[in-house]
Amino acid sequence: MSDSHDNMPRISESVEIAVDRDVEVLIHCGDLVSPFAAKALTRFKGELHVVLGNNDGEIVELKNILGGSLIKGPAEIKIHRRSVVLMHEPFGLSGAVITDFLFYGHTHHLDIRLNSRPVIINPGESCGYLTGKPTVVVIDPDNLEYELIQLR
Repeated sequence: MSDSHDNMPRISESVEIAVDRDVEVLIHCGDLVSPFAAKALTRFKGELHVVLGNNDGEIVELKNILGGSLIKGPAEIKIHRRSVVLMHEPFGLSGAVITDFLFYGHTHHLDIRLNSRPVIINPGESCGYLTGKPTVVVIDPDNLEYELIQLR
């Protein structure tokens, strides 16, 4: 998920979807925005990664709530022995980054490139403010099957 911009109903729905689908890793690609929104993400009990976005404020309190889950991108992490680069603003999408997966946000527009190296995913905006289409993506990294979910 990405670009939730304090939209609490959509953040809650996104967490519920992750829990209902037994998602192991939840990634938020930036612009969560405020500490009260961060608290909603902590209901997810799996592995959580939240990238700082250009609209995120009160970083000290976000860090207090999210701890080591809050990262400044671009950042490379390992998930299930795979290299994953997380960022808010899109950098290096034209092949400059060597990794298995690259997740980004910021643009509020869906971008799913399964046949590229790396696999590139921008899940669009979970808030729905700019496009009117609030979305999240659930992906299986083993077979690259994904589900694009439009939030209510």
